[in-house]
Amino acid sequence: MRVLVADDLVAVRSALALLLEQEVDLQVVGQVSDSAELLHVVAQSVPDVVLLDWELPGMTASALVQELRRSHPQLCIIALSSRPEAEIEAMLAGVDAFIDKFTPPEAVLEALDSLPSQEV
Repeated sequence: MRVLVADDLVAVRSALALLLEQEVDLQVVGQVSDSAELLHVVAQSVPDVVLLDWELPGMTASALVQELRRSHPQLCIIALSSRPEAEIEAMLAGVDAFIDKFTPPEAVLEALDSLPSQEV
């Protein structure tokens, strides 16, 4: 599974990439820090999944999800936020899963494992 990590904090991106790279069946195809870079790298690397910081600079997260769904309908999007109340907005925007950043890192791996196989 090809994963793109999108977060404005380099420490979060690096930690997620390190966690994912330990898994045999996961490949990190990029790390981005804003929505413009995300759209560009998605078009170039065609990931299966985007781990999307819900507070990513640039476009609003809802608009970003809409654009990703329009341009890459097969893409799975997992929203990440340190604001648990953002889950409702994220799910209404059409993400496939939501992870509170305060949960253990294994939650990311569990969310990736739970994605329907036909989507990835």
